[in-house]
Amino acid sequence: MKNVVFIGFMGTGKSCVGRLLAEKISFSFADTDILVEQNCGMSIPEIFAQYGEKYFRSEEKKAVKEAAACSNIVISTGGGVPTFEENMAVLKKNSIIICLCASVNTILQRTKGRNNRPLLNSDKDKVQQLLDKRQPVYKKADFIIDTDDLSPLQIVNEIMLYLKRRKN
Repeated sequence: MKNVVFIGFMGTGKSCVGRLLAEKISFSFADTDILVEQNCGMSIPEIFAQYGEKYFRSEEKKAVKEAAACSNIVISTGGGVPTFEENMAVLKKNSIIICLCASVNTILQRTKGRNNRPLLNSDKDKVQQLLDKRQPVYKKADFIIDTDDLSPLQIVNEIMLYLKRRKN
C-alpha cells in the first residue's frame, strides 16, 4: 500500500488521526513539524522568532523529503506544506493525500491555549483569511473529510473505508 499523507489546516486533527491510523494499519508515523523541531533543535515558535518563516519553510521542505523517502508511513504535515508545489510533488510520488478540514470555529476551539502556532493568534479573521488562501491546494487531495463532528476514531474508520475501496 502507498504511504498516507495528511494535509489540512492546523487544528483539523492531522497528528492525532495520523497516529491512530498508523497504529491501526501497522505503519510508522511522522509529523513534519516534529521533524523540523528535531532537526533544528528548537521549537517552531523559536525558529520563527530567531530565523523567520523563510528559514522554517526551507527546513520544512527537508522534513517533507525525509518523511516521503520512507515506506509504510503515515505523514502528518504542517498546514502550509501543500502550498508549495515542490512539497506536493514529493509527497504524491508514493502517497495517498488525505485532507482533514474543519470550520473556523472548530479550529479556534481546538487550538485555543496553544502557543506553538506562529501564524495564528486565535484571530478568527486571520484564520479565515489563511484558510481561504490555502483552500485551493487542500481541495487537490485524493480524499477530503470534515472533522468537525467526528471523533478521531470515526475519522480513522472513514479513512480506512476509503483506503479499502481504493484498493479494490
